[in-house]
Amino acid sequence: MPESICVGDRVKIYLDSKFWKSEGWFEGTVVRIDPYSRHRQFYWVELDLEVEAMQGGKTHLVSVFNPKNLKRI
Repeated sequence: MPESICVGDRVKIYLDSKFWKSEGWFEGTVVRIDPYSRHRQFYWVELDLEVEAMQGGKTHLVSVFNPKNLKRI
């Protein structure tokens, strides 16, 4: 559950092909959590180097708003 996710946690995030080269789950580390409302937050995830390399090394930090697209590993 995203409520239990903290800065420093290892996570998998789901990225859609509309916004990403290939659709699927990708691993990274939560580096920041910004509040949006009383019950929702933006989770900022630093992607692993392998994931960045797959995308041409251009994307380093991704924000995740929808909790169903975030899994703690």
